[in-house]
Order: sequence, then structure tokens, then C-alpha cells
Amino acid sequence: MQQFLIIQTAFLGDVILATPVISELKRLYPEALIDVVVRKGNESILENHPSIRTVFTFNKKEGKLGELKRLTRIFRSKHYDEVINLHRFGSSGILTWLSGGKKKIGFDKNPFSFCYTIKVKHEIGTGIHEVERNLQLIKQHGAASLVRPQVYPGEREEKAVASLLSPIYFCLAPASVWFTKQLPEKKWVELAKKKSAEGTIYLVGGPDDFALCERIRIAANLPESANLAGKLSLLASCALFSKSARCYVNDSGPLHMASAVNAPTTAFFCATVPRFGFGPLSDDSEVRETTEILSCRPCGLHGGKTCPKGHFKCGEITI
Repeated sequence: MQQFLIIQTAFLGDVILATPVISELKRLYPEALIDVVVRKGNESILENHPSIRTVFTFNKKEGKLGELKRLTRIFRSKHYDEVINLHRFGSSGILTWLSGGKKKIGFDKNPFSFCYTIKVKHEIGTGIHEVERNLQLIKQHGAASLVRPQVYPGEREEKAVASLLSPIYFCLAPASVWFTKQLPEKKWVELAKKKSAEGTIYLVGGPDDFALCERIRIAANLPESANLAGKLSLLASCALFSKSARCYVNDSGPLHMASAVNAPTTAFFCATVPRFGFGPLSDDSEVRETTEILSCRPCGLHGGKTCPKGHFKCGEITI
């Protein structure tokens, strides 16, 4: 019986984009035992996943050295046949190096890639989707080249959103960790006003996004019930997305949540560009971006906290 450990300790969206590796390994090896390690705070998105045995968490904010030691002890006791590291930075490389796995696989950009049994080139900007890049790590097993991500809202999450399921509703996720990935607030107001003529509007996000969503709600003259920021779990938000008429998202975590439940999706790309490989994968999906040619775009893989040129013209997208 094969035992696999998958490491992805980056952001929420990265964890979702790791799920095709899990599903493909389970398809190829139905009896396999698959464990996953993620950054603490992201573990809930993998609840109810039928192909995962254990989700381990790595708390990077408190005592990283102690966490590395703790996880290394656990991993070495499991005697994994294969450790697959999807993350490209040092701490995950250390975990892979010290894991005791019989085989170690990861991307060449990781500073600890010297310890890998199989090293795969990682290129951004060629138009290849991140899911395709991840699946290249298990290509030798016969994995498909592109598989849609999946998460699994359960009965609890379905009940949490049952009262919100009006005949036609739209989910708007206006926030992003990176300001220049975020469609300007005035555009979200414009969109909310426009779509409210067609159905119910829900503004979705985490607790830190409440103030932004509330400003949009007030400016768009929406009822108090429209602001759901901080009121739903990640999987409950996915359950809400799954039955929506359409989800409107930035190049951020909610984009990948929508893909993972195959929700109709419109994704706004401001400072970043789809060719980086993080676009929507729903059957019904579209990307909207500025039509103006800007020499400063993209300004980085993640955008930035402010527009380096001060004009943020890449946010001028037609709604």
C-alpha cells in the first residue's frame, strides 16, 4: 500500500490548486494513504475530502524551528513512499529533506531541491496553469495533465447557507491580500448596483474584509443581509458559490474556491495577468482585464500593496 505526503504551505488558493494532485494519486492508486501538510489556518478547506487520511498544519507564525522539529518527527515515523513538495520555499524544502520519504519530488526553484529524487522545472509566465505545473510532479505515475480542483462542502456547510439560496443570486468577493490584485472599490459598487437588478447580491469574504464589504453594501444600497464577510466558513462560502448564478472574484483565493465547486465565474485581473497560470477553471468562466496596453503590467507575481506608478490604470476594467 502506497503512502504519500503532499506539502503545500503557501496561501489558501495554492492549497486548492494542490487538490488535483490528491485526486489523481487516488485515481491511480485507490488503496493509497494520502496525507497533506498546509499552513495553519488553511486546513478547513480540506475538511470532508474523501481522499485524504490526515491534514497536518504548519504554524509558521509561532516557533517555526519547533514546528519543523515536530513535523519532522511525525513524518519520519510514517515511512512515506513518496513526499511531494508543491511549495517552492525553504521551510517546505527542509520538511521534505528531513521527512525520511523514500522518494522526494519537487520543483527546482526550492533551495533544498538538491535532496529531491525527481526535480521538475517550474516556469511562470508561459500560460501553463498552476494545476498543470503541479501535476507534472506526478507525471511519472501517469497523471492527467489538467484536472479541475475540488473541495467538498458537507451537510453542515449546506445547512449554513440554506436560508440564503434565493432563486437567483450573485456572489461578489471584492477583497484581496494584495491591493493591486483587487478591482477598485468603485467598480464593485458599480457591479453590485448592476447585478442587484437581476437577483440577490451577497458580498463574501473573511472577517478582515467586513469593512470593505460594508462600504460597498451601503454605496450600492443593498440590505444589511448582503454583507456575509466573516459570517461563513471557507467551505460554507464554497457551498454558497456552488449554487450562485455567477461569482465575481479577483485573482485571489475566492477565484480558486469558485473553480473548486465549478461555479460560473468572472475573474478580474488587475496588476497580474492570466498567463501566470492562476485563472479560473470552471466550465463557465471568463477573465476580464484592461484593454489598455500598460508597460508596467504585470508589476509582479502578486501585484503589490500600492500601484508603483500611482495611477492604478490596470484596475480600469469594464464591468
